[in-house]
Amino acid sequence: MHRILAFSLFFLLSGLFLRAQSTPDSTCRGRYHLSLSPMLGFNSDIGMQIGAMANLFDHGKKGFRYPDYNYSLYMEYSESTKGSGVKQLFFDSKYLLPRGLRLTADISYLTEKRYDFYGFNGFQSVFHREFEDVDSPDYQSRLFYHFDRKLFRSFVDIQGHFADVHIRWLGGAGYYHYKLGPLDIEKINKGKKEENKLPDVDGLYDKYVQWGLIPANEKNGGDIPFFKAGLIYDTRDEEASPKKGIWAEAIILSSPFGGNFDFTKLAMTFRNYLPLYRKKLVLASRISYQSTLAGHTPFFFQPVIISSFSNATSFDVIGGAKSVRGIRRSRAVGDAILYGNIELRYEFLQFRFLRQDFIIGISPFMDAGIITRNIPLDLSKVPEAGRTIYFNESPGTPWHVSYGCSVHFIWNRNFILGLDYGFARNKQDGNNAGYVTMGYLF
Repeated sequence: MHRILAFSLFFLLSGLFLRAQSTPDSTCRGRYHLSLSPMLGFNSDIGMQIGAMANLFDHGKKGFRYPDYNYSLYMEYSESTKGSGVKQLFFDSKYLLPRGLRLTADISYLTEKRYDFYGFNGFQSVFHREFEDVDSPDYQSRLFYHFDRKLFRSFVDIQGHFADVHIRWLGGAGYYHYKLGPLDIEKINKGKKEENKLPDVDGLYDKYVQWGLIPANEKNGGDIPFFKAGLIYDTRDEEASPKKGIWAEAIILSSPFGGNFDFTKLAMTFRNYLPLYRKKLVLASRISYQSTLAGHTPFFFQPVIISSFSNATSFDVIGGAKSVRGIRRSRAVGDAILYGNIELRYEFLQFRFLRQDFIIGISPFMDAGIITRNIPLDLSKVPEAGRTIYFNESPGTPWHVSYGCSVHFIWNRNFILGLDYGFARNKQDGNNAGYVTMGYLF
């Protein structure tokens, strides 16, 4: 982890140099600020991430809106050592449209040569670590719990105020195109020594397809056009790094026609920021509930975090960098889920360098999630021996819990680099995981 931290700091400083050189007025009170830097991040879900990013902020004439902005434009191109790729363009503005309307738009192409899949309903699906262990007599494949996923994602959201400035409405539309399939073993093995090649065996995804647990019309993905509507209550003092306030919302997402599936989902999230000591110590918490209200949600859309605002490329629950840190990504997938986070954010160091504002903070945390409604499973086509190996009808404690600590480097109160490391409480969720991410978790 210390090597990852060192590399991250190196690239952060290189980005600072580029930023200072790219703006005539490099003080944080200038109108335009451009963060332009190479990327070298790490995420236990996707491996080492290499690429480049640029984030342009327009703070208004003489920076009078700082740390708020007229608009923000974020661009990223990156690849990872585990076969993931990100091509993203994200735009956000509160002032481009008339009457105080906020416009948020995203277009992304996300590729995953080894996307995580551990079955459905959390602990009802048994995780066998020995299947991935090349030294175990029960070894199947290092990528037994993975499949291939490609996702094209686009959406446009608009928010507007009611009479109370803290209450907003949201309306939006988007389109997701998923392309799924088994691992491309031939491509993964290309150029590898014989002893390092993966065996050509069925993974868990393949078995679920064979057993009919993944329906035939879902196994290859499909199109999901959708509409989104919601209500938001927001009293935060600032968005990127809030020190006090509440951010609560209820969002309905529906894909009623024009795609391959017909379903409606509800997401309700409450976030609270409680100042404990000036603006240096804040207790931040989040609790979120997601459920299918009508229709049938395809298995590949169940892990998607539904929110009024997020520029994150990762959106998987329960498990992973943006939900329950420290447990394996999408470890617990259900038809209705509840998850939460609590962290103590302490900003222990503030300084200026090259006329830029910097803050370093630390945040111990605990995350947890639970499936409140299972995905129905018809195990009649599963061989009797397979039922014992892969399923647990009495899984016991249903909570998926992790704990850990984060370090955040905050640059001009908007650009935030986070280093998170979490530990799973239950070995069925994995051991531990580390992440280098942009921004706070919530």
